[in-house]
Amino acid sequence: MKINGTPYRSVWLNEKDGWSVHIFDQTRLPFSLDILRLTTPQAVAHAICTMQVRGAPLIGAVAAYGLALALREDASDTSLENQASMLAATRPTAINLRWAIERMLTRLRPTPPAQRVAAAYEEAGRICDEDAAQNEAIGHYGLALIREIAKTKKAGSPINLLTHCNAGWIATVDWGTALAPIYMAHDEGLNVHVWVDETRPRNQGAALTAWELGSHGVPHTVIVDNAGGHLMQHGQVDMVIVGTDRVTRTGDVANKIGTYLKALAAHDNAIPFWVALPSTTIDWTVADGVQEIPIEERAASEVTHVSGKTAEGSVARVQITPDGSSAANPAFDVTPARLVTGLITERGTCPATAQGLRSLFPEI
Repeated sequence: MKINGTPYRSVWLNEKDGWSVHIFDQTRLPFSLDILRLTTPQAVAHAICTMQVRGAPLIGAVAAYGLALALREDASDTSLENQASMLAATRPTAINLRWAIERMLTRLRPTPPAQRVAAAYEEAGRICDEDAAQNEAIGHYGLALIREIAKTKKAGSPINLLTHCNAGWIATVDWGTALAPIYMAHDEGLNVHVWVDETRPRNQGAALTAWELGSHGVPHTVIVDNAGGHLMQHGQVDMVIVGTDRVTRTGDVANKIGTYLKALAAHDNAIPFWVALPSTTIDWTVADGVQEIPIEERAASEVTHVSGKTAEGSVARVQITPDGSSAANPAFDVTPARLVTGLITERGTCPATAQGLRSLFPEI
């Protein structure tokens, strides 16, 4: 995707040295576009934990490069296993992280230590390329759904889509998941408009999704998280489309906190609720998402404090709760499969059921 006309991926190697890893510092967006140069696995782990880099597919890709950086320091078997465990422990909910580390280990364990660094960079690069291709395919399959909605709209009426959190290209290596079909629809000339949930407490919708859509020229409106149901009741939402951090083999979906409430409202108003994901986000070992998917509990300060731009143009962090008030901060919730209209993957769409997933991935 492009920023001010310049194409970028969300993670890339430094062109000069060929081995250090570059990412955008997502905690600085939308007010500042800062690029971080990561040179150690510890720096990668810190970037993931602090959400300088976030988004399930992107976390996995960056962690893969983190393992390559670790092997530059020590390519022994012990280092390989220890550094892989350290990186895998940085975020518990997103399954892509564990998938990427396990794929790297499968490639590197039988490789002689002297050849591991080159092999690690090669495999991490392949993970990135595959993610970009998968998300582009997701975009095409999701575009077909938006085209069908367009056929039902009166001439000149916008296609109103609602999304929660950020599932755009900044959350993946390129294209994004839930936003990929929206970009393609906009580029095709369809009259799309996006309701962007602010997505408290970290405001990934207001900060990241709105920034992405605005940079691409897609019409959008930021709304408070609790406005979605009202808009649905008044016929102002044609489809909800979100990403996900983990999908069970039965179709349950873990996504940013608040997604479950959007699914309930969509179900109550007979509005399609679609989830876009690459197959690397499917956890084939889990059947019951509510009971089995670990939900990350993040710092209370994310709830009690908020960052924003002052009237003078500086960025400040302020407290919004009374002194002494405690805060809970579960980062994700699980939407049961019964509330999901369907899943959009790189192989096509399917019902959010075990049978639906097996129809697309029979080899599993």
